[in-house]
Amino acid sequence: MSHPIQIGLYFCGGNNPLLLIAGPCTLQEEYNGIIADTLARMNERLPVNVVFKGSFDKANRTSIDSYRGAGLEDGLKMLDEVKRRTGLPVTTDIHESYQAEPVGKVCELIQIPAFLARQTDLLIAAAATGRAVNVKKGQFMAPSDMKNVVQKLDASGCQNVLLCERGTFFGYGRLVNDMQSLVLMRDFGVPVCFDATHSVQEPGGLGTSTGGNRRMIEPLARAAVAVGIDALFLETHPEPEKSPSDGPNMLPLQQLEPFLERILKIRESAKC
Repeated sequence: MSHPIQIGLYFCGGNNPLLLIAGPCTLQEEYNGIIADTLARMNERLPVNVVFKGSFDKANRTSIDSYRGAGLEDGLKMLDEVKRRTGLPVTTDIHESYQAEPVGKVCELIQIPAFLARQTDLLIAAAATGRAVNVKKGQFMAPSDMKNVVQKLDASGCQNVLLCERGTFFGYGRLVNDMQSLVLMRDFGVPVCFDATHSVQEPGGLGTSTGGNRRMIEPLARAAVAVGIDALFLETHPEPEKSPSDGPNMLPLQQLEPFLERILKIRESAKC
């Protein structure tokens, strides 16, 4: 069993409720409130602790012409508005070390993207904020490699570390999940998270953008919960086709609550 960590007022790991990290892929002013209000209601109705997630910059878009996001300043204003509107803690990802400090002033949880999981300076900067840090395992990394990530953060003063599985490259344009990684990363004494929506991505699958197969979100989430996870990450949107990024692998917002109810039943059964 993992040692609990603290994220704002929440505790994640051990016997604590499932942490749900959810929200749009890219922050959108016209949709943030709708998504956040829905998540806040679920936070009250279901045995989950919800963290609202939204990106201010998608720095690794497939095409130079793709929309990247609202930017650091406007994105943090949007996240702060979500906090004031709903009371939910918030998170976003950083791509450059200088972004850590301003993000840490708003977000209770800082996310390190999978492609940057090995970037020492980025991890040190995230740790310096005093916030909890969620690191996504690189698609090119073995779960055993993530022990070094934990050690880098620990040496930099961060004790609240969450490791996230989001699939491994399998040939071109496809990801697969090795559920053993959840067990192996938990052996490092930290809580583990499963990213159910990025795991069904098809990188570059649409030529100038990433494709995906949302039909596989629930089967993979069911398997991860049965194996044992402390947190579940997913991106959701009331109209995925209107999301600037990752629409094909997002869970429609109206499907989220019944999805969670089924997932939580499996989680409860797996405790026996």
